[in-house]
Amino acid sequence: MYAGKYALENAEQAAVIMAGTGESVSYAELDSRSNQLAHLLRQHGLKRLDHYAIFMENNARYIEVCSAGERSGLYYTCINSYLKAEELAYIVNNSESKIIITSAAKKAIMQEALADCPNISLCLVVDGPGDESRCLNYQQAIEQFPATPIEDECLGRSMLYSSGTTGRPKGVIGPLPEVPPAQALPVSSFLHKLWHYRPGMVYLSPAPLYHAAPQSAVGLTIRCGGTVIIMERFDPELYLELLGKYSATHSQLVPTMFSRMLKLPLEVRERSDVSSLEIAVHAAAPCPVQVKEEMIDWWGPIIHEYYGATEGLGFTACDSAEWLAHRGTVGKVMLGELHILDEEGEDSPRGTPGEIWFKTATEFSYFNDVDATAASRSADGTMSTVGDIGYLDGDGFLHLTDRATFMIISGGVNIYPQETENLLITHPKVADAAVFGVPNVDLGEEVKAVIQPMPGILPTQHFAQELMDFCLAHLSRQKCPRSIDFIDELPRLPTGKLYKRLLRDKYWTNG
Repeated sequence: MYAGKYALENAEQAAVIMAGTGESVSYAELDSRSNQLAHLLRQHGLKRLDHYAIFMENNARYIEVCSAGERSGLYYTCINSYLKAEELAYIVNNSESKIIITSAAKKAIMQEALADCPNISLCLVVDGPGDESRCLNYQQAIEQFPATPIEDECLGRSMLYSSGTTGRPKGVIGPLPEVPPAQALPVSSFLHKLWHYRPGMVYLSPAPLYHAAPQSAVGLTIRCGGTVIIMERFDPELYLELLGKYSATHSQLVPTMFSRMLKLPLEVRERSDVSSLEIAVHAAAPCPVQVKEEMIDWWGPIIHEYYGATEGLGFTACDSAEWLAHRGTVGKVMLGELHILDEEGEDSPRGTPGEIWFKTATEFSYFNDVDATAASRSADGTMSTVGDIGYLDGDGFLHLTDRATFMIISGGVNIYPQETENLLITHPKVADAAVFGVPNVDLGEEVKAVIQPMPGILPTQHFAQELMDFCLAHLSRQKCPRSIDFIDELPRLPTGKLYKRLLRDKYWTNG
């Protein structure tokens, strides 16, 4: 998200345009404001390799707030804007953030969280007043600083969070070379070539900016001298209108967005102008074959797919022609060395599912979590995995068959059930709990809980509602069960491991 040379060469060109309000931020403004924030961060003691947090919805300040860290050698953590206070506090503390930047809409949640975040020395509100010594209005706070670069500029990067089997989110941290901010990480050059990013391109961003994929796409667009159109939230009809209005050339979506556009009335679809679109990328969840076929029929062979992880351990990709020849694939390996291993750690034959491992393309670790980092590595330390299951077809194209630890992907959002299970088991009327994804026509999957009640507790609808309300009080809505079933005893192995597949499969078989 570093403006670089374009702040001089194309100073008045729009770097960012908000779709809802029309607010435009030029390259010159983006550069100046990110410089001012970089000065503030330095004044408040943040030095290279330190951390700060961002907790807000999509808005016109988001890009410059990230850009300041990218030119200051800092790690910035963009946090899911739907989290509750206790979830927010955990990530803020775990990331060792010293400053948090938020919005008026999220200020109340942030303030509740701050009560448990003693290491936060300053909070900035981008579009509203401050109200205490460590909570200030963002504009007033930065305007006193120079709009020129700090003396010790160096490259920074994001540190985003990925949940895992423990149920607690984990910070994915990669190495940070001590180079000028104009020298991007190597992956930027790779994606630039893969998806033909270029000066003057127009990228339409329909997704929350705290996600890894939009982060990468938006940042790359800015580095290439393009213009980013940011939707405050996704709306299928508005998205199509924006494609034509701004002659968008690039975009990145999730399959749910495809599905919702395909369900629009035919007259809405027919009047949409998608002729400017050159590259449409999707990932984050398996795309039903029929949905993708219909999208290619509608938009043409411009749809690209990839598979990767926040960890950056490897990367596969395919274009429309490759996908049509290998329907259901998530692509051929392009970064890292891919291996499909069986339960004995041996290479699985072509066509036979196994665990997906990469000889890691980019170095990573889980921040302050040695055990989780070790668990992701092979015994000899040469390979990494996030636990996904898949197979290679005869031509070497990867197909996914299962996901890590029964991760739920609902509307393109990754939901890890262990966190919800860990909460449910604390309820005094719950003896045991299992959480997993079940089919949902619109979202792909939705969250289901199966509960073993304590002795004497009746499995009623009233009890189910009590448990759903309990979850809503402690977790973001995305993680909460949409429905609850009851069972006399959950299937656990003698080791204590939950045999979740026995529960999950019946919903997918009969769903």
